[in-house]
Amino acid sequence: MATGEYITTGELAKRTGVTLRTLRYYDQIGLLTPQEHLSGAARKYAIRDLERLQRIQTLKYVGLSLEEIKDNLDREPLSEDGMQRSLEAQLDVLQKKIAHAEHLVQAIRKSLRTLGNGTGWAHLEELIRAVQVEENWSEQYRTSTRLQTRIHLYDKFSANPLGWHRWLFDRLELPPNARILEVGCGDGTFWLRNADRIPEGWRVTLTDLSNGMVEAARSRLGHESSRFVFLPADAHRLPFHEEQFDLILACNMLYHVAEIPVAVAELHRVLKPGGMLFASTMSTRHLRELEDLAASFDPDLRVLDTAIFRFHLDNGLAYLSPHFTDLRVLQYQDELLVNEAEPLIEYMVSTPMNAREKLVGPLMERFRDHVGDQLKQAGVIRMTKENGMIIGRKRP
Repeated sequence: MATGEYITTGELAKRTGVTLRTLRYYDQIGLLTPQEHLSGAARKYAIRDLERLQRIQTLKYVGLSLEEIKDNLDREPLSEDGMQRSLEAQLDVLQKKIAHAEHLVQAIRKSLRTLGNGTGWAHLEELIRAVQVEENWSEQYRTSTRLQTRIHLYDKFSANPLGWHRWLFDRLELPPNARILEVGCGDGTFWLRNADRIPEGWRVTLTDLSNGMVEAARSRLGHESSRFVFLPADAHRLPFHEEQFDLILACNMLYHVAEIPVAVAELHRVLKPGGMLFASTMSTRHLRELEDLAASFDPDLRVLDTAIFRFHLDNGLAYLSPHFTDLRVLQYQDELLVNEAEPLIEYMVSTPMNAREKLVGPLMERFRDHVGDQLKQAGVIRMTKENGMIIGRKRP
């Protein structure tokens, strides 16, 4: 089916294996409405409809209801070049669901081994907790879609060819048999992008407050089971003894914790004497041009997450200095050179601020014209990227 080609409902059913009854029902509830109608009851579907159908069927497989699927697809419409990002988001949520299922399998096996010996209570309680932790797959997909949108902007328009994760890894100061803790590991992307460079002797513990993120990291890195340990953990109450780790990574996460001083004290507690902390964050100038662009259209439009004002490159030293010495800031030199409107707009509506709610319908079309005009005048929009790393040594 080439771009510009249209097929009927019957042809779509034949090509995809989705029944006529299902396609007609999707049309009836507004989930998959053909772009063009023929005379009578006939319908014509285009390639964009086929892309939407693919997303519908995958999200059904993940476990979303049709109502949840419609809500997700209406909120996160697919742009002309967005199919790759959509597939990456679907892959991400599928991996998390698979990892969660594997976690349940292990919990059930553990419970089976304890049956009949009088010691099964704890394992049965663990199994019940594991089942209860079922993720909100609708929100997982929405979050993954937005994350892929932001990654796309950085990957496509960043000036520094080295890449943030490789740059960061180059700055780690570690012995060959180091014990490392990452707090707020997310889906393990940092380690995945440096998998070819990890020394054999390193042992890495990956933690995150989100069980879904921990399971996603396990799914992506589990083949290196001898090097990695995966554990849900709250940065305010780390489940480790004192002085366990040579180095702790806290990448772009301290501005999210509720009580930063408490979390910093915990990082100090579990570090070995002389151990190192690497805490990455941004400056308050990071992507300020996005906010300026939004304000030039509507002074009340907000794009950038205000969480960054809690822990950033300019105030981070004050938070860390009570527990760490030899503090220094390393900045990753980069900028965004954006010459396309759509990836920029998609990034802006992917953030948790009000742009997502305000830029809809006719207002979105006006904003799209506004960004297009800015690009015509400037040729390229330069965006400040101020990512960096605060490095410190544990105080005695």
